[in-house]
Amino acid sequence: MNEVNAINDIKVKVENVTKVYEVNQNKKDKILSVLKFWQNNDRDNVYYALRNISFVVNAGDSIGLVGLNGAGKSTLSNLLGEVTVPTAGSIKINGRSSLIAISAGLNNELTGEENIRMKCLMHGMSEALINERYQDIIQFSELGEFIKQPIKTYSSGMKSRLGFAIAVHTDPDVLIVDEALSVGDDTFSNKCIERMKQFQAEGKTIFFVSHSAEQIRKMCNKAIWLHYGEVKAAGECQSIVKNYTDFVKDYNQKTKPEQLEYKEKMSQAQYAPYQAEKEKSSTSISSLFYLVLLVMFFVGSLLSQLHIINFLN
Repeated sequence: MNEVNAINDIKVKVENVTKVYEVNQNKKDKILSVLKFWQNNDRDNVYYALRNISFVVNAGDSIGLVGLNGAGKSTLSNLLGEVTVPTAGSIKINGRSSLIAISAGLNNELTGEENIRMKCLMHGMSEALINERYQDIIQFSELGEFIKQPIKTYSSGMKSRLGFAIAVHTDPDVLIVDEALSVGDDTFSNKCIERMKQFQAEGKTIFFVSHSAEQIRKMCNKAIWLHYGEVKAAGECQSIVKNYTDFVKDYNQKTKPEQLEYKEKMSQAQYAPYQAEKEKSSTSISSLFYLVLLVMFFVGSLLSQLHIINFLN
């Protein structure tokens, strides 16, 4: 029975997740990389934003994500928010997730009002439910008449307000907050933190990305320290944050040349040929699929040209 309960308590399970980005700069290189990948599953250098990370989060946990710029925090947030998918590995979420990041998922050409309806529909809310919560979202955002203006006229703080207001009213099971409170005023940030505490009381799972160690200590019971795409440490919040802040203190005591040398050394390790021995069969099938589509495109283009020539003749 205890084993069954432990399984049911798992809200998020991340297994051997890797996320890489191609460094090709033009279409020709991308086509060649697909062909090469299909032949031997090796690619030229790619950028490892995340490399083989694994962790389990239980229902009701609040996880602080800490790390230097470029550590992979936003990449992981996008994966947890189902904005992107892993290159390798799997992420299993028991329920619906919602990502709050500056302007995440907002359409710059639409007004604030239009974005509220669009985002709520994307979260599977019915028209009736959207209408029911519509005024609450506007009131929480505190944007006033700006809610009728296009998002492209908003400051980053205003975008964050709207994104947070929408997300907390979609009633997600997993809430991911990626630096969304770093651009707002203290009054609104405190209001958001109070709302997140309500979610905690309801047993919601929260991932909280912030450069403020104090905020993370107040909000989280667990923490994950990401370091240049890998998990350096994970566990109880207080000890992980202490170790991280000690590291940052030592790092800040280095001279600028020493800091740059360290960053260069660590980031260079993230550029490497992509290898996925365990996934050769699946990735080969995927690459073959894209190759077939490519051939069909060229054949279709050729047939269209021949049809036009015959028509003109």
